[in-house]
Amino acid sequence: MITERQATILKAIVQQYIETGQPIGSKALMDLLPTHVSSATIRNDMASLEQAGLIEKIHLSSGRVPSIQGYRYYLDNLLEPISVSEQMSELIQSDFSEHQFNKIDEIVAQSVKILSNLTSYTAIALSPESKSVRLTDLRALPLGANQVLAIVMTSNAEVYSQVYRLPNGFSGDQVEKIVRLVCDHLINKTLCEAQRWIKNEFPQVIKNYIEDPASLVSLLSDALEQVSGDHFFVDGQSNLLNYVDAPNSTNLKFFYSLFENDNNLSQLLGLHELTADPGDTIQEGINVRLGYDLNPQVLKNYSLITAKYDLADYGAGILALLGPTNMPYSELIGLISSLRQELAKNLINYFGELNGNSG
Repeated sequence: MITERQATILKAIVQQYIETGQPIGSKALMDLLPTHVSSATIRNDMASLEQAGLIEKIHLSSGRVPSIQGYRYYLDNLLEPISVSEQMSELIQSDFSEHQFNKIDEIVAQSVKILSNLTSYTAIALSPESKSVRLTDLRALPLGANQVLAIVMTSNAEVYSQVYRLPNGFSGDQVEKIVRLVCDHLINKTLCEAQRWIKNEFPQVIKNYIEDPASLVSLLSDALEQVSGDHFFVDGQSNLLNYVDAPNSTNLKFFYSLFENDNNLSQLLGLHELTADPGDTIQEGINVRLGYDLNPQVLKNYSLITAKYDLADYGAGILALLGPTNMPYSELIGLISSLRQELAKNLINYFGELNGNSG
């Protein structure tokens, strides 16, 4: 447990290091503290903070920098988010309003572009996962050469297509007939209901048509998985390399694979975890995770800010920012909080217009 004055000193050290990137000494801190404290008293408090593992010495000078534990303490106890200015809020709104969006994914993609441009860091977003999205059409178009084009359309006006190679012994016409049969059972069902039906009931429905339905079950399940799976968007990937102390083949390979693999992005955003650590919560729906918690070998110099955006009946998604450990957290958390609100507003408006048009 540290004293109130030591907490004030730690906060000043973190904020000054974020601003300058240089170690901070006791004399410099005298001018940064809100009340007058002697240099000797500051040195004593700094010694206590160093003993507690919250600051550390990295050079021969007397200056100190925050440790990973110091950053964590600052984030959990001392951070004060700064709301964006009216001008910044208007800029974010205009960056959305100047585009005509035809798909949900286009709105989410615009949000990561805005966030990356405003911060020069790497922005990541996960599209909203809506339990209410329903299957509106499913088609299979024969292409010849034992291939078929599967087309899936959903109630949120999204269209997904994928070319599949047919199992041996099947013709495109056969698959097309079976798909029409499937549509009779699945149209207007939610994607989750459709997936369950394909897995549990579909084999019985088509047992009179084919001897072994397993291959078609796999094909249709994969087509629906493409629709209901996570949709990630990333912008500013190369910005990560600006904060690597010594780039090498190992971390370069990691960074490139990180954004090419959805499973890696799911892991990075903590989608496989049931709950976030309580200490990570900065404000409602916003967390900061330090690189040592993410991947101590490669991401030790980075931090990840994640913000959940909620669309009520239309689902929820995630907006995230990956940057250096000494990011200006107060400003960035205010920015990402404002951006997620504008993203949610645009998505809700889109859904509202879509439902109005369909009604």
